[in-house]
Amino acid sequence: MAAASTTKTSWRLQDIVAHRSNVSSLALGKASGRLLATGGEDCRVNIWAVNKPNCIMSLTGHTSPVECIQFNSSEEKVAAGSQSGSLRLWDLEAARILRTLMGHKANISSLDFHPYGEYVASGSMDTNVKLWDVRRKGCVFRYKGHTQAVRCVAFSPDGKWIASASDDGTIKLWDLTAGKMITEFTSHTAAVNVVQFNPTEYLLASGSADRTIKLWDLEKFKMVGSSEGEAGAVRCIAFSLDGGCLFSGSVDMLRVYGWEPDRCFDVVPVGWGKVADLSICNNQLIGVSSSQSTVSSYVVNLNRVKRSGSVIQGVIQDDKPLAEPSTKGATIRRNYERPITSCTGQRMKQSSESDRRSPEGERRSPSSEDEREEKEKESSAEITNPDDYKEIFQPRNAISRTPPKNTDPFPAPPDDAEGFPVKPNQIDIVTSASDKASPFMVKGPPLVTSTPVLRVEPTIVAAAPRSTAAVTSSAAPSNRPTVATAKTKQPPAVIMSSRNKPIGLNVADFLPPGRMTDEEALAQIKKGHDTMCVMLSRRCKNLNTVRAVWSNGDIKAAVDLAVSMKDLSIVVDILNIVNLKPSLWKLDLCTSILPQIEELLQSKYESYVQTGCVSLKLILKRFWPLISDTLTAPPSVGVDITREERHQKCKTCYNQLLNVHKVVKNHAKQVGRHGSTFTELQLLMSPLDN
Repeated sequence: MAAASTTKTSWRLQDIVAHRSNVSSLALGKASGRLLATGGEDCRVNIWAVNKPNCIMSLTGHTSPVECIQFNSSEEKVAAGSQSGSLRLWDLEAARILRTLMGHKANISSLDFHPYGEYVASGSMDTNVKLWDVRRKGCVFRYKGHTQAVRCVAFSPDGKWIASASDDGTIKLWDLTAGKMITEFTSHTAAVNVVQFNPTEYLLASGSADRTIKLWDLEKFKMVGSSEGEAGAVRCIAFSLDGGCLFSGSVDMLRVYGWEPDRCFDVVPVGWGKVADLSICNNQLIGVSSSQSTVSSYVVNLNRVKRSGSVIQGVIQDDKPLAEPSTKGATIRRNYERPITSCTGQRMKQSSESDRRSPEGERRSPSSEDEREEKEKESSAEITNPDDYKEIFQPRNAISRTPPKNTDPFPAPPDDAEGFPVKPNQIDIVTSASDKASPFMVKGPPLVTSTPVLRVEPTIVAAAPRSTAAVTSSAAPSNRPTVATAKTKQPPAVIMSSRNKPIGLNVADFLPPGRMTDEEALAQIKKGHDTMCVMLSRRCKNLNTVRAVWSNGDIKAAVDLAVSMKDLSIVVDILNIVNLKPSLWKLDLCTSILPQIEELLQSKYESYVQTGCVSLKLILKRFWPLISDTLTAPPSVGVDITREERHQKCKTCYNQLLNVHKVVKNHAKQVGRHGSTFTELQLLMSPLDN
């Protein structure tokens, strides 16, 4: 009832500390919208119930950071791909490892389960798409054709096709039965981050770093729609359950699109940052994002989001029911033919056998089989919350559904609440004000942390208080040690928006010992302020100088001026502009920028490293073929000044790339997000090893 009567369109549902290290991947269960899987740099996969503070199950076995996760359609199995290229599947009901599949040569960046059969598709930074047979423990087919990392793979609803999206800006459609590419879409101008099939009609949507969403007719194999309204890269997309509209998630924003004609129905600010996945359930859209080790979940009330009609200029103001999305497109295109049984049929099986015998198939040697079984023995599924596990993952012979289907939507917090409820004498994971009314409320004493304990043998571990504190909201001050006990819980307090004092904070804790006057406190706070003002003023002056040269149309001179200032922050500001428009890059610009990129990649500032990586990717993508061809071409007859100048620039760039390559090699050994990025750069720079 709360969700129906609230005037809120979106709200933050919960924050949890999901891992002991940074979170590297997230996935929501699409069937129920109530299961969440998180992968971390600690090489673990943790399973959560959305809006519950404690981990249900922790899955171990990977030896490198988990790069991608995916539930199957029934949410009974989960697959996870690692930075080392290995793939592991777990049975959540049986709480055990099912398969360990190895074959990719680089990070696995995307996974998808076949909708009806025992097959899994994987996309990797090694540019390959692989189809795995879970029952036979092997690779059925390898699809080659992309020239850069594969970012997303998706099965069609009828299970006959695979769509793959890549950093090379292309989308390829593969036929499982024929084992070959059907078509290729090339209209995107930057990396394609995500693809998804319409659930009802022959339509494919793609979201890209070029800030557009495109829709493709899968009967005529042509583009039928393109959006231009995104403010940043499209990170995830989701069709409505009836296929009538498309939801697009980007940084802090949700947009709702229609097609034929192209139009944006609604724009909803959410504040979820870099959203990683979306799921729709009970007329609510759930989105999840991560920051370091913390995972945040958000809810958008779709009853208050416009999903049909004309183009909207703002958020809906009335409370009247909205018209149902138009199903006109369903009469224009064919619907998917879905199999009657739960498997893919005899034709798919025969194709699998032929693919296994084909040169593209991967044969399994006895040694690799033994190695795989040894790795499966090292894997485990640790149940850290038996009560929630039994509630969600019922045995197969139980009458109730697995996972249990809950029709209650997440209740919205009060309109005047700005924070999360605070429980006195407790500093464990603090959830939203809706926890008390939530159907997923934890029974029993709360855990001090949501990070699972380590274990050696796979067994059921009873939930017990732990000492690691994971604070996501302020707690009431107390001079005694805080211990989570099973005492009677007090009703959660609501933090009013009018309050102007901190909750659970003592200002004296942040001041030096001894009494201090207000003047002394202000002087301490302002310490270093003048220095910062001088530095920012000088930076602004330098940027204005560079801007004056830039406005004359001489970009090379502007970049050289920025480099001559010996201030990397100025170079970063310029590169962030140039990276947004790759057409500005020229060969002579590379000769000035590459030495700066070498310094940026070794910087202690994360933003500098990220900017350097993006610039290096653009240079390799646009200019490496030219550099390689120019340096390997035979000498020309006669005098060709233009050719000689180009040859000299290419030689300079080549020597500079060799220096950068050494830095990339050293950083590729790192673990985590930066290690993954440098590993990708190392693959792009592999021709330099020859």
